[in-house]
Amino acid sequence: MTYVARCCCQACEIAVEGEPVLNAICHCDNCKRRTGSAFGWSAYFPDDQVASRRGELGRYEVTTTSATRRFCKACGTTLYWTSTSFMPGHTGIAGGCFTEIPLPDPAFSATDARRCAWITLPDGWLASP
Repeated sequence: MTYVARCCCQACEIAVEGEPVLNAICHCDNCKRRTGSAFGWSAYFPDDQVASRRGELGRYEVTTTSATRRFCKACGTTLYWTSTSFMPGHTGIAGGCFTEIPLPDPAFSATDARRCAWITLPDGWLASP
């Protein structure tokens, strides 16, 4: 399976082969700020599953998480990131950017203690504090 994630203006994309090793939502402050929402949806793929990247991407260094975010220079969508402290050797991709062939449903809630009280999760999801 090939999945392609694109930014809002579709000028940038990243394609990956196979399934993610982690497909989760996260309620940490960093993910909330990255998305401007109540949580972030992240899918992590081993770096060797990244098939291609296209477009003019900007770079933002997040010093608190040792992460490098890549975003579209035209529309500002954060498309993907890497980190030396969390899942090194993997590329995290914004789950909502896979629109033509969506990812499987996430089933893990990270930093669950920071989840907004009005958000409920489906039965059977795993959660970390």
